[in-house]
Amino acid sequence: QVQFVESGGGLVQAGGSLRLSCAASQITSTINAVGWYRQAPGKQRELVATINRGGSPVYADSVKGRFTISRDAGKNRVYLEMTGLKPEDTAVYYCYVQLKFLLQPPSDYWGQGTQVTVSS
Repeated sequence: QVQFVESGGGLVQAGGSLRLSCAASQITSTINAVGWYRQAPGKQRELVATINRGGSPVYADSVKGRFTISRDAGKNRVYLEMTGLKPEDTAVYYCYVQLKFLLQPPSDYWGQGTQVTVSS
């Protein structure tokens, strides 16, 4: 079972910045993708940003130009630099790893989440 240690969430004023970090361990197969999702109260979990094995990042339209995802593959770490934060960015942010297995579909694993609150 993949283990996660997430950090960096907190309370920030609108326009401020935060950096989320995630360290994954107990990785037992090839990583297909890593990234971040978020879930606001009363809403479904949504993609924020992800990086595939080739290193290409994908961002939600709502965060393009403000958030930057990066990865330290050697240490199984993924980061999310968030700038220009808005109140609508308030959510629990979840680290995500997708593992590729031989002869079966990929499996998704989630961290415990870290709260990001942006005040207006």
